[in-house]
Amino acid sequence: MSEQGSGWPFVGRGGPLAAVREALRSGSGMMIAGAAGVGKSRLAAHVLAGQQGYAIVRALGTETASMIPFGAFAHVLTGPPRSGENLLRWATRHLRGRARGAELLVSVDDAHRLDPASAALVHYLAAKGEARLLVTVRSGEPQPDPVVALWKDELLPRVELPPLTVSEVGEVLAGALGGEVAAQTVRHLAGVSEGNVLYLREVVLAGRESGCLAERDGVWRWRGELSMTTRLRELVGDRIGHLDEDEREVLELVAFGEPLGAALLVELTSAGAVERVESRGLIVTVGDGRRDQLGLGHPLYGEVVRGDCGTLRARRRLRVLAEALEATGLRRREDELRAAVWRLDSGSVTDPAMLTSAAKLAWGRHDPRLAARLARAAIDAGAGVAAVSVLGEVLMVLGDAGSAVTALRQVARDAVTESERAQHACSLAVNLAWAGADAEACHVLDTAVATLTDPVWRQEAHVYRAVTDCFAGRLTGATRSLALARACTPGSLRGAAHAACLEAWVDAYAGRTERALAVAERTMATVDEWRDLAPHALPTFLEAQCAARTFSGRLAEAARTAEHAMRLPTAEMSVTGYGAYRAMAARLRGDAEEAVRWCREDMARVPAGEPYLGRLAAELAHALALLGRLDEARETLAEAEKLTARWAFTRQHVLQAAVWVAAAGGDLDEATELCRVAAAHARRHELGGHLMFALHDLVRLGGRAPELGALATELEGPLVRVLARHELALGDPAGLRAVAAEYERLGMVLYAAEATAHEANAYHDAGRGRLARSARARAGALARLCTGVSTPALVELVTPELTPRQREILQLAAAGLTNREIADRLTLSRRTAANHLQAAYDKLGVNDRTQAGRLLESPQTSFMSPS
Repeated sequence: MSEQGSGWPFVGRGGPLAAVREALRSGSGMMIAGAAGVGKSRLAAHVLAGQQGYAIVRALGTETASMIPFGAFAHVLTGPPRSGENLLRWATRHLRGRARGAELLVSVDDAHRLDPASAALVHYLAAKGEARLLVTVRSGEPQPDPVVALWKDELLPRVELPPLTVSEVGEVLAGALGGEVAAQTVRHLAGVSEGNVLYLREVVLAGRESGCLAERDGVWRWRGELSMTTRLRELVGDRIGHLDEDEREVLELVAFGEPLGAALLVELTSAGAVERVESRGLIVTVGDGRRDQLGLGHPLYGEVVRGDCGTLRARRRLRVLAEALEATGLRRREDELRAAVWRLDSGSVTDPAMLTSAAKLAWGRHDPRLAARLARAAIDAGAGVAAVSVLGEVLMVLGDAGSAVTALRQVARDAVTESERAQHACSLAVNLAWAGADAEACHVLDTAVATLTDPVWRQEAHVYRAVTDCFAGRLTGATRSLALARACTPGSLRGAAHAACLEAWVDAYAGRTERALAVAERTMATVDEWRDLAPHALPTFLEAQCAARTFSGRLAEAARTAEHAMRLPTAEMSVTGYGAYRAMAARLRGDAEEAVRWCREDMARVPAGEPYLGRLAAELAHALALLGRLDEARETLAEAEKLTARWAFTRQHVLQAAVWVAAAGGDLDEATELCRVAAAHARRHELGGHLMFALHDLVRLGGRAPELGALATELEGPLVRVLARHELALGDPAGLRAVAAEYERLGMVLYAAEATAHEANAYHDAGRGRLARSARARAGALARLCTGVSTPALVELVTPELTPRQREILQLAAAGLTNREIADRLTLSRRTAANHLQAAYDKLGVNDRTQAGRLLESPQTSFMSPS
């Protein structure tokens, strides 16, 4: 029996496979235990496939055969026993006879289902050493005593086969689907299946059948809700088995209410029924502080159980749960949220204030979709401005600021009390700022501040004014607003957390990276105190950490922070786009292919039309340009330009990507001019970290940027100092070699290759050919680590004999421009352009644009040796 299908790859079982094979080689065999569908039979089959020199007898325990003595071995036991012969000896004699002198290997699958005689035979074979045994059993299932004795009496060692890990699920999916699978999809399917290979296979088949799992842009992604096929429902239903009425009530209550307090569940049902369901592994205990909580033994159990309930039955269960939890006094904040959701789903809502409070709680837990649903229900039930204000903030991060502004304008006259006016002003202003209506957003907040008297609400308004300044690229203005917010005393924990996260964000983007990280570390130490109160704070802190670590050259830390953030509930909020920083870290290391993967991974999550999606698109265009995929890069850059226009800090990514799209097209004059545009934009909006990169891009393109020296005294972190030394060392081979070593230490392999290429040029210009060739070889070795990446400095490595003008014309020709187009772009005569191009062909030994293109497309394959 194959538990996962022969077409699926066998991965993640190297350790158990080696252990079982060694047990068969040197001992009496092995028992493989594990949950149903985990892959025990597949493992056993792989073990048997590699065995030679054995006579193999296979047996299978089934419900039907368990009614017949020796039923599992009936297919190999023929002929009656001799008169008075012991039945176990008779069966052993038959098995040995089939071996014809070879060593006997008996494989027993699902040994927990063996009939008593077959179980006794297996134990006898092990105890007498008559055969080597490979036995599989299902963990948690009752087993015949002789089978239990196999491992309890140490006749066979036992290995417990665990579910697949997330990374192993990824390997299986990639092999089964024949392509790349998005990391978010891998995590989703690993969670739904809990690493059970049988369930994973059926969920994948169901997803492909429903269209939820499909290949998009060369990557397999899951979108939508789980669809239960008939086969998947039957498999899970078979695992659940028969339930009496009390047991079904227990399982249904847990399915609708998990995690559910054990005491509450017993009160609603009976201790005996709860214990029976737990003993079968259908529900499990989940630790939660001092409470014993119960959850389903597998996520798919809930899909089946809830699907089997009709509408009225489901509503009755939910109403019972809500009433029981309310009777306990709703002692925890999450109790109030859960009770409200159960009331809403059961159609028994009576209190709009309860729904409004629950919406705030859901928003605090970074579940914007649930928060929006509860807020809308509260409004429908008669709630006022507070519910609309919550809905407004939630709609913003769900990518629907327009609807939020409309809804908030409609209730503006209803905002009467100070708290209502403050909440309404903050929600309206942040949505206006998000949508690019900066002037109106500032007016709304300035008006509110002038009329508010409560320091808590004044603090809130000043914080939101700082948010508006950040969106508009006024970091000094944001700093002033934050100072005013801190001066409002006594303030609130929410206001202090939001002010601190914005302070860290402003410092990070301004290039004060050490200060940003210190603020983040200090405030994140108390995250449990403010997490639920300040919904924007945690995602903003995480982005600030990503930015500060990237701008200071801590690429590994930036990558880890971004990956961690992408797995948190905050990743559902469109105010993130952490994948852009994960891609930046990869790009700065020289791994443009990985940068492309991370951008596309996060772009599949961020709502369409959002500026954070534009930032991701810009980073994608940047990486594609480095890989020479010019058409894709230009198309992606055009899309990014549409999306990022209204925010300065996301617009900066587009401006810097445009530099490298121009360079990939061979137009270095245009690329250099775009560097200056990007630098001017960063300087105007006080984006010190981005300014550092924009100025250094001039150096990478072969120009000078003396401003880097001054910037190194203004910004914090090691990276800006290395970039400034690179500019200062141009023409100094020893200085460039030291800079390259610093880049390597920071993990910036591409930059190290470029600095070493500059070193080679410096030696060449000084007439020191041997040292130039040696540096060129070192640069080539570094560049080969940056697979597929091409930059002007790397191209120069393979064309050192060309003049800068010849190299520029050659790159334009390789990009497909005609001689007339080249002449027009560079303001040359057509004859001059043609002469330069022919001279370049002669020096390189190529004959046409196609050959030149192949040479320039991947410089790593063409580096000259030092000989």
